[in-house]
Amino acid sequence: MKSKTNRLDRFISQNSVFSLADTRLLIAQKRILLDGHVAHSIQQKVTEFTHVVLDGHCLKNNNPVYIMLNKPQGVVSATKDLKHATVLDLIQHPQKNELHIAGRLDFNTTGLVLLTNDGAWSRKISLPESKLTKTYEVTLSQPLSDEYIAAFREGIYFGYENITTQPACLEILSEYTARLSLIEGKYHQVKRMFGFFQNEVLALHRVSVGHISLAGLGVGHSRLLTTKESMILTE
Repeated sequence: MKSKTNRLDRFISQNSVFSLADTRLLIAQKRILLDGHVAHSIQQKVTEFTHVVLDGHCLKNNNPVYIMLNKPQGVVSATKDLKHATVLDLIQHPQKNELHIAGRLDFNTTGLVLLTNDGAWSRKISLPESKLTKTYEVTLSQPLSDEYIAAFREGIYFGYENITTQPACLEILSEYTARLSLIEGKYHQVKRMFGFFQNEVLALHRVSVGHISLAGLGVGHSRLLTTKESMILTE
């Protein structure tokens, strides 16, 4: 999701009765404020969160929103869907229609989903370079063994893409359940890693992304991230 950035003169012409040429005069007359400061150039950038005031009237006052959701099974990680409920249907926030998803989950996968209206933030945490650890609880159809731990630590080869997954940490919780932590997010990666052993994933639940954990958040519930939480993901 790209951040929305516009030049000041274009923004004014698109959001007021004034033309591109008029903006120079408005600036000279000190009639435009950007984030509380008098504008000084038509080339100043207006981002998605710039506060723009013209002649005392607010043209733009959008705030960044960061939300975590405990996604139930059978809900689509999308903003619109004609057949199924979406993650946005579970969000109660006045800016919900501006949100997009930072890291989707499959239809039947449950757990932590992050949503925001901040394109730069979601792009940053989605980049492979971020190396954010995603942790999942996995239920399998067949018993687990220490062989899985070693294989996941070494990396699993995916022949279709001709790649080997980066080292992942597998903790066996019981004969059929495990906790998996990895820093990648390739297509159906968790299911394919266990598929290497012909072991079907029966249930998959994401419990954390980086230091952000679902702890205490009920299924289908959401809450705003604190400033510290939103910042720590991009440090």
